[in-house]
Amino acid sequence: MEVSLSPAQAIAFMAFVAVAAGTPGPGNVLLAAAGARGGLRQGLPSLFGQVAGMSTLLLAVTLGIGGLLLDRPWLLETLKWGGAVLLCWMAWSIATATRAEGEADAAAWSGFLGMAAFQWANPKGWLISVAANATFLDGHGGILSRSLTLTALFMLIALPSCLPWLAFGAALQHSLRTPRTWLVYRCMTAGLLVASVALFIWPHD
Repeated sequence: MEVSLSPAQAIAFMAFVAVAAGTPGPGNVLLAAAGARGGLRQGLPSLFGQVAGMSTLLLAVTLGIGGLLLDRPWLLETLKWGGAVLLCWMAWSIATATRAEGEADAAAWSGFLGMAAFQWANPKGWLISVAANATFLDGHGGILSRSLTLTALFMLIALPSCLPWLAFGAALQHSLRTPRTWLVYRCMTAGLLVASVALFIWPHD
């Protein structure tokens, strides 16, 4: 029985993770926001939390949840649309918040625990995990071994793939000093959050 990935499968999976983790999405938008608020060093717990949350979600999906969702597409649709509603509500809160309110709301979804928990409400995270389950888990023997291997590779590749988003946000930190720039920042963040939801909710031809 095959219990681990072949070199070709490992390379294919790492390429998949680099694209999936590094492209725009709700988690990366919030990661950039964490960098803009606290800078690169203070944003590192958010980065580690995002990668940890995505990795544990992937592990849970490959160990059984993924098969349940693939067999019952309505469950995946429910998760997808429920996450979209939550994210749109978050975007509205960001766009309409005062600076003090925005900082309070951001604190709930930043840091290691906040970002880790957020991944379980992130439609992109679910779709990535289910896609990985369907593509890279062959359903034969060694499911536990292969799931752990996929999770370890995911963490290894996702960390440097998500880091540029934190760095980008940190580069904006010193520009957010006036009420006008704060208004532009929160409207931009809210808009990007909604746009990132749309990328993963509506089907593409």
